[in-house]
Amino acid sequence: MADREFDIVLFGATGFVGKLTAEYLTGAAPAGARIALAGRSEQKLAAVRAELGPVAADWPLVQADSTDQASLDALAARTKVVVTTVGPYLRYGLPLVQACAENGTHYADLTGEPLFIREGIDRFGERAAQTGAKIVNSCGYDSIPSDLSVYQLYKHSVDDNTGELTDVTLVAAFKGGVSGGTVDSGRAMMEAIAADPAKASIMSHPYSLSPDKSLEPDVGRQTDQALQRAASIDPSLDGWVATFVMAAHNTKIVRRSNGLLGWPYGKNFRYREVMRVGSSPTAPLVAAGIAGGIVATMATGAVLSRVAAGRRLLDRIVPKPGTGPSEKSRRSGWFTMRTFAHTTSGAKYLCTFAGQGDPGYQATSVMLGQSGLCLAFDELPELAGILTPAAAMGDALTERLRGADITIDVERI
Repeated sequence: MADREFDIVLFGATGFVGKLTAEYLTGAAPAGARIALAGRSEQKLAAVRAELGPVAADWPLVQADSTDQASLDALAARTKVVVTTVGPYLRYGLPLVQACAENGTHYADLTGEPLFIREGIDRFGERAAQTGAKIVNSCGYDSIPSDLSVYQLYKHSVDDNTGELTDVTLVAAFKGGVSGGTVDSGRAMMEAIAADPAKASIMSHPYSLSPDKSLEPDVGRQTDQALQRAASIDPSLDGWVATFVMAAHNTKIVRRSNGLLGWPYGKNFRYREVMRVGSSPTAPLVAAGIAGGIVATMATGAVLSRVAAGRRLLDRIVPKPGTGPSEKSRRSGWFTMRTFAHTTSGAKYLCTFAGQGDPGYQATSVMLGQSGLCLAFDELPELAGILTPAAAMGDALTERLRGADITIDVERI
């Protein structure tokens, strides 16, 4: 890609997370990095660029529309890497994946949509592998902490010669808000399932993103629902844990990484994610409410998405795309993901992945920005196709994030 005009094009730079990522790149990109901002409106792009300060004053603007394949093909042909925040990806993302796959252009997104990833794999995975394109999904809070934590646990077990991974559980704790874009992604998937109920199995099956389901370990039922005492996971934990809203997506990404890497995590590798809800007397009720609320919300949304009147009602009551937490809320947020792992020799490990800033927005802009820089400038494994963060960039991205003040530590316990 030495003759490409740009190192990185940020597509969706006028959106909520797009602006945050552009702002982050002004400080994180190396001197001389060739960065461009892309979107539908050159006027809006120019306004965003003006807010970014002198570093971005000369960043070129590229007009491209997710509904115009020719514009996306032209965009992909000009750059080494496309970083995209344009979602819901199931509605708007597949043409860009196609453009990058055809042009051998690396790509990073923020999707938490298994339906989108599965369709991308089926339609463009083989072509991306042929052209050398690294199409890397889920490069934000969903699912980099999950994916890199398990990858680093695996690496440490290999270094210590303590055997394969067996039972691995991530325990999430965080403070953050919800944007209209996140809600809209959920709606897009519910509407897709309403139109084609067969797609529900992609959401429910633990190995629906696997490169080859027949080679996955037979470890019995793995559920994303949780309501239990935290100490049952590890004695160092107190209180209760509940269902983690992104577990259903993150766990699929981790299992896909295992498959893409050749199933090195182990033939008995079991993985799940839960969320801490505290230790007060009401914590069990909170945990039960969260578990039931997630199921009820998904069921209600699925029903409403089937009819026009229901969709109009959702339009009125859910946050609008392009909205999100205030700057004060974003900066006051935090996250700590603690992943406990057991190995076949009986060894136990803990990976702590933690950082400051609202995880879905402030911290996500760091993770996405560093993913784009990693794809553009770092020496990476030759693996190409529809990939995960760990499979595409494991060690290089880990070191980049550590350098960006994100804690990623593994200890034997």
